[in-house]
Amino acid sequence: MALPQQSETVVFPGVAMHAVRLYAFGPAENLLYERAEDPVPGPGQVRIAVAAAGVHLLDAALRAGHRGPLPERPALPTVPGREVAGVVDALGDGVDGLWLGRRVVAHLGFAPGGYAELAVTDADRVHEIPGNLDFAAAVAMIGTGRTALGVAGFAEPGPDDVVVVPAAAGGIGTLLVQHARNAGATVIGLAGGAGKTARVRANGADLAADYTDTAWPAKVRAHLAGRPATIVYDGVGGEAARQAVALLGPGGRHLVFGWSAEGVGAGAGYAVEGLSESVLGPKMLRRAGGLRALERRALAEAAHGRLRPAVTRFPLAKAAEAHRALENRGTTGKVVLEP
Repeated sequence: MALPQQSETVVFPGVAMHAVRLYAFGPAENLLYERAEDPVPGPGQVRIAVAAAGVHLLDAALRAGHRGPLPERPALPTVPGREVAGVVDALGDGVDGLWLGRRVVAHLGFAPGGYAELAVTDADRVHEIPGNLDFAAAVAMIGTGRTALGVAGFAEPGPDDVVVVPAAAGGIGTLLVQHARNAGATVIGLAGGAGKTARVRANGADLAADYTDTAWPAKVRAHLAGRPATIVYDGVGGEAARQAVALLGPGGRHLVFGWSAEGVGAGAGYAVEGLSESVLGPKMLRRAGGLRALERRALAEAAHGRLRPAVTRFPLAKAAEAHRALENRGTTGKVVLEP
């Protein structure tokens, strides 16, 4: 049997795991940390002793009662969370026994269950974690990493590009800054406040601009000395996106993959006809060669050190605190819960 490849602490819970449950839609306080029945893997499934679980703005939207891209809101009670990493501790019928004891990461899709000490998922969703990645980094790459690379695939930067990344201190923004810098592009990273702009600068951006300073567009133009932006990777929407798009020159591209500035549960971002393109969904997957291929590439980029996800960690018991911090822009990088 394969054993964990790193000296990370992994607890295999007993007959009554802890999980975070939601019984009623509403504020973050509705997330309750409590005992729950251990899940049992069905045919074709594995069970994972969770060491890290990802938190996403979509989780907050669903908790508040918005359905986001789902056809309907989740049935209650539910255990939120769609990204987990840990060690396989049980197998369902028909699953290769070699998975037992492996360090793995999986995106659960729209199925809930991640905010728990144990989670089950289909074996065909699981990836083995490369030996030099910790669990939190793997969780960041399986969701945030795949999205960052999928977005960049619509306009791969090069040495002649000027790339603007709103929300450059966030999980996706951190990786997009690194990806553009690896390609030799000039990178302008936007973030709110001195602490976050310092992180963006340390992450490799040529200029880190504070979007809470109304003079930031003028500072960017002065830094570029008349050179126009060529790509805006926009997961924010709102005023920051409007001003970022105004920096684009002829032929520039505005790639929209989110609209966090519009508020949790919003459904539209800032767009300009002829410049803006929404890049989420099937269009991204067709371009990337499918979901599994994009996930494998994201994990490989991190394993080789080309992309380094930033992580903000909370104990699983503090899931409500993690949601509040994420909604109030009090986090940097990917938010991860650890049992």
